Amino acid sequence: MTLSRIEEAKRAAVLAKGRFDRTLAAAQQRLSPGNLAEEAWDGVKEKGADMAEGALDAVKSRPKAVSLALGAFALFLARAPLKRAVTRLISGEDGNDQDDAELSVTEGVS
Repeated sequence: MTLSRIEEAKRAAVLAKGRFDRTLAAAQQRLSPGNLAEEAWDGVKEKGADMAEGALDAVKSRPKAVSLALGAFALFLARAPLKRAVTRLISGEDGNDQDDAELSVTEGVS
């Protein structure tokens, strides 16, 4: 190999190392925890907005069905208080605090 070819190869190596260093720095920036978290959060916000828009469209297109489903869900969540109220109505209890305490204890046992 001639001296000029060796010097040319050294220059090419220095240029390649510079490109590699810039590429490595860019990759480290993109893979930093803060940047990854920010990108993930942006994706979640975008997906959440899309889901909310889809849910709103579904409610607009079928308001009766959605109302029925939400009512059923509310009844499901309120089943214990409703059960107590119906039990009091049927048994004729006045609903004083002593009965509530006894009912709570017996519900916990069964």
